[in-house]
Amino acid sequence: MRKLLIVLASALFAGVLVSYAIWTDERPVGHYLSDLRSEVALNLGEPGDRGNLLGIQPELFAADYQSVDRLRLKLAAYLEKARSEGLLNERTIVVLPEHIGTWLVAAGEKNQVYSAHSLDDAMLWLAAANPMKLARALVAAEGEQRLVDALFRMKATRMAGDYQALFGGLARDFGITLVAGSILLPEPRIEGGNLLAESGPLYNVSLVFDHKGLPIGQPQRKLYPILDEQGFTAAAGAEQLKVLDTPAGRLGVLICADSWYPAGYAALREQGVELLAVPAFLSGNGSWNKPWNGYNGAPAPSDVKLRAGELSEGEAWQRLAMAGRLPDSGARAGLTVFLRGQLWDLGSDGPGLGTDANGTRVADAGRGARLLNIWL
Repeated sequence: MRKLLIVLASALFAGVLVSYAIWTDERPVGHYLSDLRSEVALNLGEPGDRGNLLGIQPELFAADYQSVDRLRLKLAAYLEKARSEGLLNERTIVVLPEHIGTWLVAAGEKNQVYSAHSLDDAMLWLAAANPMKLARALVAAEGEQRLVDALFRMKATRMAGDYQALFGGLARDFGITLVAGSILLPEPRIEGGNLLAESGPLYNVSLVFDHKGLPIGQPQRKLYPILDEQGFTAAAGAEQLKVLDTPAGRLGVLICADSWYPAGYAALREQGVELLAVPAFLSGNGSWNKPWNGYNGAPAPSDVKLRAGELSEGEAWQRLAMAGRLPDSGARAGLTVFLRGQLWDLGSDGPGLGTDANGTRVADAGRGARLLNIWL
């Protein structure tokens, strides 16, 4: 009897393992109707031959990341709208928001990842569906949040390829310079025209593509990770920021929180920056009108005397970030572009900001994707 029970238990365990192995291999793609509409929410200046800065604030949801083709369809629809409005030309610089590439970590995964109610739950499903890849990545994981690090690390090679194919392809197909938001990758670099993810810490980086779809320079690394990022991403030094030559002028990229500190502006000013792109993400629905919580992840700069609660989040973005610091860089225009939509339980806010010689304008608020334009 005992031998029979052992045989039955072994058979049951083997059956469970086989079922789990089959489940991890399945990657069904469900039907999904996405809203491809967008509206021009900001249009500063007059058309000319010097080009323009064009920010795209997409409205994205977890299911948009089920496949790279699905995400491309949505972003291409926004660019087609911009073209129909006469906002694309050979000197156009398009700016996408922070972390638009980060969530490529979810591409090609189980349906449970996209239907999860919270990001934590989605990450657990992602881990459950990739046990062997995760185990290998945990060996090399760094930082306090080793599981989060490992999840991005195990998908890094694929993410880098998807990111370059997607955003480089969009830049080529629409004949534009494209600031491709940002993505989390371990020790990323460009070699032989290809974006590579290697061994080392995770960085939040932005890559710019030219009108042929080729990378311009090296990935621009984030200098000031916020508290939520510090457990799994590393900080870069301001000396790593490089101004990039584009048809519209010399471009600098400051990722989100970097636009709140003077170090980045000083580094870019020394290199003759003319235009600024700030890919950003503000989590939490309704955050724009709530009290500002103060600097996040690093001490306030010495030139800032305001304290938390003395103004709203939106007012802080206008006074303390790029909109207030643009003159310190010597640049003539800049855009702050926010990621919008509902990615799991993160929420989002931020209408987008455009700054030029005539001051700063906040984009018209509203639901759906928004286009923000500055003629140079």
